[in-house]
Amino acid sequence: MVWLVLGLVLFLGVHSVAIVSPGGRDRLVAGMGENAFKGLYALVSFAGLGLIVWGYGLSRETPVLLYALPAGFRHLAALLMLPVFVLLLAAYLPGRIKTAAKHPMLLAVKLWALAHLLAQSVTGGTLADVLLFGGFLAWAVADRISLKRRALAGALRPVPALPAGGANDAIALVGGLALYALFVFWAHAWLFGVRPFG
Repeated sequence: MVWLVLGLVLFLGVHSVAIVSPGGRDRLVAGMGENAFKGLYALVSFAGLGLIVWGYGLSRETPVLLYALPAGFRHLAALLMLPVFVLLLAAYLPGRIKTAAKHPMLLAVKLWALAHLLAQSVTGGTLADVLLFGGFLAWAVADRISLKRRALAGALRPVPALPAGGANDAIALVGGLALYALFVFWAHAWLFGVRPFG
């Protein structure tokens, strides 16, 4: 469990610089240089992600059960996951989906995290599940609140994205649903050893 917590602290911590100090990133970039900052950011992110994956895997060997849900919650989780990949793609493909969602990446993270907290209806929700998915859910909520404040202060940085185009929504929708099907029927079991539909 220690490795999972350390991974979450590293990964979510480095992604929270602007939440904690909106001008903090700019000061770090000014002091280190853009490339050095991006390199350090990527290094800490990958180290945190690696520790999250390893720590979560270790925690599954000796799970600490916290809650159990009726089996029907798995279906709700599957429904919540349906727009996640669409939103992930829409974050980088400006169109009506991105405009409506405002911050599609954060909405995708919130839906993903909530769905995975609800999906624990067969084995039960463990402490590791709450730390991992609850941690990402709390971070996404905090970041969304922070983005509203930064927008009011005029301190938002542009997010890299492809040019806006009429086909972007269709690409996000078709591509996102294809990725959803790929994960549901193959990739999730291959990557994580868990079949979403049993």
